[in-house]
Amino acid sequence: MLKPALLIIAGRIAGFVAAFVTPLILVRIFDLETFGTYKQWFLLYITLLTITQIGMSESLLFFLPKADGHAGRYVMNSVLFLTAMGTVAAAWLVLNAEAIARWMSNPALEPLIPLLALYLLLMQASIGLETVMTARSAYRSAAVAYAVTDVTRVLFLIVPVLIAPALRSLLYGAVAFAVLRFLYTAHYYWRTFRDSFRPDARCFARQLAYALPFALAVVASIAQENFHQYAVSGLFDAATFAVYSVGCLQIPVVDLVATTVCNVMMVGMSTAIHSGRESHVIDLWHDTVRKLALVFFPLTGLLLLVAHDVIIMLFTETYVASIPIFMVGVVAVMFAAIPMDGVMRVYAKTNVLLAINLVRLAMIALLIHWSIRSFGLVGAMLVTVLALALGKVIGLGAAASMWHVGVGRVLPWRSLWLIIIVSLTAVLPALAVAYGLEAAPFIRIAVISAVYGATYASMALGVGLISPHERAALTHVMGRLQFMLPVRYQHKTS
Repeated sequence: MLKPALLIIAGRIAGFVAAFVTPLILVRIFDLETFGTYKQWFLLYITLLTITQIGMSESLLFFLPKADGHAGRYVMNSVLFLTAMGTVAAAWLVLNAEAIARWMSNPALEPLIPLLALYLLLMQASIGLETVMTARSAYRSAAVAYAVTDVTRVLFLIVPVLIAPALRSLLYGAVAFAVLRFLYTAHYYWRTFRDSFRPDARCFARQLAYALPFALAVVASIAQENFHQYAVSGLFDAATFAVYSVGCLQIPVVDLVATTVCNVMMVGMSTAIHSGRESHVIDLWHDTVRKLALVFFPLTGLLLLVAHDVIIMLFTETYVASIPIFMVGVVAVMFAAIPMDGVMRVYAKTNVLLAINLVRLAMIALLIHWSIRSFGLVGAMLVTVLALALGKVIGLGAAASMWHVGVGRVLPWRSLWLIIIVSLTAVLPALAVAYGLEAAPFIRIAVISAVYGATYASMALGVGLISPHERAALTHVMGRLQFMLPVRYQHKTS
């Protein structure tokens, strides 16, 4: 299981890097209003793309491995359904372009919405490419597809803008990329499945029955995760939204590590449950939370220390107002150490996930206007992070009830408190360096990170937070990397 996971992670890292670089380039080309419009355009795209899938793409991971000769039928059903939903969403966008632009307080958005509709339709129709590859155990192909897709998309976005610096240039490039991806996806499906690539009503009924319950929880999740951005977009102009969206900067490694570790945890939990070792599930949960906390708690402390330098280095002084928003948002990184979604999915408690997301959405909707009036743009992020914390508390309560354990057993409290103490203590020498160091942001980030990382690592080893077994595994992995990297470099340059 580890090798396929590492292959896909490698492909996703390349994609994360490419996606992360794009706004860093555009922010230096576009003014505040244009960059804000760009962020609104893609916010609409991501929201609609996720909601209109209705779990149909993810269903292929369940059905294809055991589909035998019917695999092509499941894929065709998925393509037709996703294309139909993409068409509906595209038509809705075009028919409501004026209302959407007015709702998002940006008239400049209206003439760009037809391009959004076409881009959404093409990407929706081809969204399942990597999922199909993964479900067929073509892990290397999936990793390559992830990497090539994201890197190529960046080129199609950036190169037209460098030639003709305008937002329309970027959007035309995006549509051109979507056309190429759609054509390749259609070719891959036909080459792979041939005669079995046709619709099947019975297969479709099974797919729909599997996908719909989980889709409700996903829709609620997307709504509460993006509500704060839509609220700010609707209440302020495009330039202000640009500042807020920069403050919402996501650290790619957080999602990558959290998702991968959660997936491994889910496999382990499912195996334990099916083999009658359900008591092992809690031990596995504690071990997962502890490992994630070892990474995410100190990462939170470090990001708070270097928040000013990160924003200035990546987005320039123009976005200095984004710094307090980013600092509040960074607190959410800590909660990534508690992957409640994975636990609920293992036990098929999608109703609990739905309830948690609805409660979070209600809290944000009720408090966000008051929070913005009281604290400014920071308030929108603050109420979102508080809603995330509330969701984790509800999830932990549900897990405690499900496992019939008390509060003291639902988390590895001793380890978590020790990690918090070590993380906070490591801040002190790094903070002293930060106050006394006058240098460029990149140099400051490197020096502060080195001091903080060295202090945290030495303390964590000293107090036994990292076990001898884990220390040996880390040493083994680092040794392999030191051996493999020069070989790969020589191979690439030969």
